[in-house]
Amino acid sequence: MENPKKVLLINAHLTYPNFSEGILNASFYQKAKEFFEANNFGILETKVEDGYDTEQEVEKHLQADIIILQTPINWFGAPWIYKKYVDDVFSSAGISKKFLENDGRTKEDPSRQYGTGGYLQGKKFMVSATWNAPKASFDDPKQVLFQGRSTADFFIPITSNYRFCGVDIIPDYNCYDIYKDGDISKDLENYPIHLKEFLV
Repeated sequence: MENPKKVLLINAHLTYPNFSEGILNASFYQKAKEFFEANNFGILETKVEDGYDTEQEVEKHLQADIIILQTPINWFGAPWIYKKYVDDVFSSAGISKKFLENDGRTKEDPSRQYGTGGYLQGKKFMVSATWNAPKASFDDPKQVLFQGRSTADFFIPITSNYRFCGVDIIPDYNCYDIYKDGDISKDLENYPIHLKEFLV
């Protein structure tokens, strides 16, 4: 029997008691888990806040066909524990040459571009995020803060780590305006529709 495809689900939530308990991100995480279980994927899981073994995380990435980061946006980025996780995991995999051997450039072939030396071709990565920001604050040059930038632009510091290692980036999924005027129930309901992109 053929081995099932595997998905690595990473929950980057950082708990702030009485302010941010992680229930919403856990709900999106669980929705993704149920979707992939229903489609016969093997499930690999990491909740960064609970701690991790760096070498095990490297192996999870090697095993996974799909990696999904579930994260709140805290002060315009993923919580700091996720940056530490990336530094630990990607640095280890860089030293061991399991994710990549170099940045892709060679003296022999000057046409090779920076960021083309990864070994993780064929894998897919996606960010699913929860925001206080409203959807209208993106993709609109008249908006003061993001000045026309998209969520994909915003996530470049995260997605570039994976693209640098050869991974394909799937369009992000976002739950906006969670404290004021968002529709969290609808966003949760529609999440599996977005996840179907992984079944193509």
